Amino acid sequence: MNSREIIALLSITFILFSALLPTSDAAAGKKDNPRVLVKTSKGSFTIMLYPGKAPITVKNFLAYVDSKFYDETLIHRVEKNFVLQGGGYNVDNQKKYTREPIKNEADNGLKNLEYTLSMARTPVVNSATSQFFINLKNNTASLDHRSTKSDEFGYAVFGKVVDGTKVIQKIRNVETKKEGQMRVPVKPVIIKSMRRIDKKEKIEEKSKK
Repeated sequence: MNSREIIALLSITFILFSALLPTSDAAAGKKDNPRVLVKTSKGSFTIMLYPGKAPITVKNFLAYVDSKFYDETLIHRVEKNFVLQGGGYNVDNQKKYTREPIKNEADNGLKNLEYTLSMARTPVVNSATSQFFINLKNNTASLDHRSTKSDEFGYAVFGKVVDGTKVIQKIRNVETKKEGQMRVPVKPVIIKSMRRIDKKEKIEEKSKK
């Protein structure tokens, strides 16, 4: 085998090996990806979205953001060792009317890693509307796409918290109480507003008492 054949063989091996590697959320992130500033009663944090990997989900999410749907809504679920969830209830704890459900993009190769943003849904695969959650730890084993079966399809990752993680930790540690199958904050945690921001904008990682 000559040198050219060896190089060609090595190149093919590298390509095949790369195809087997899982796609990380970092691979989806680009400097010019849309960013959303989330202002809450506990402080602010910034989310970067992944339209290249989850175009339907990002388009849907930004439609809610741009219509100010998320303003004055609750982070209504806080599971300290799992997720925090919001985007569905107003400050009076009344469920908001939403757009039609969207296609589930959980099979896009992204993982439910710590601080990633995913769409919440019912057991029906294509039922996500406005509610989202932030992973508070690596939930890949329980929430990632595994197959096309309804109970294994997974939850679609479409962004990640890239600034303000101290605020996420502040929310994570609020006092909660059991309501039904989930834990809810004893004192409401409110999303004041959600707005698109320029990629150069920064926030101070300050939390409110």
